[in-house]
Amino acid sequence: MSAQIPPENPPPQSKKLLWLVILLLIILIVGGGGAWYFLTHKAADKSEEHPDEEHQSSEQAGPPVFVEMLPFTVNLPPDGQFLQATFTLQLPDSSDAEHLTLYTPQIRSQILLLLSNKTADNLLLLEGKTLLTQEIMNLLKQPLDKGLKPIKVTHVFITSFIIQ
Repeated sequence: MSAQIPPENPPPQSKKLLWLVILLLIILIVGGGGAWYFLTHKAADKSEEHPDEEHQSSEQAGPPVFVEMLPFTVNLPPDGQFLQATFTLQLPDSSDAEHLTLYTPQIRSQILLLLSNKTADNLLLLEGKTLLTQEIMNLLKQPLDKGLKPIKVTHVFITSFIIQ
């Protein structure tokens, strides 16, 4: 007269939940492994396609070169005020500094012509000074002579600026 106790089966909902968790873990593991595989192999493929790019970027990673120009003094139209300014040019490497030094008279002449067309009212404003540095950079990006590469100027800094 002993009553048999049927074996306990876990409720069906807990089995479904267990399978769902296992399935989600498998998806995460496979997805993470696939993402790792493709990302690491894509980076390796890019470095194999362009091996010179890494070499070039390491050469340009050196310290910048600064070249201070002699002071410029020009009369400003229309009132006869004058401007005295000094600029420092930032270059990526010393080869551009040598190129700049070689053509300094031509560069100074071009900058003097640019400065002499400015008015004091424009140059007193911050926007005018910012525009002037951009114009000097654009001027230097032009080849100085036929067959020559332009000078690579990364920044133009105003180190002295007086209008009287």
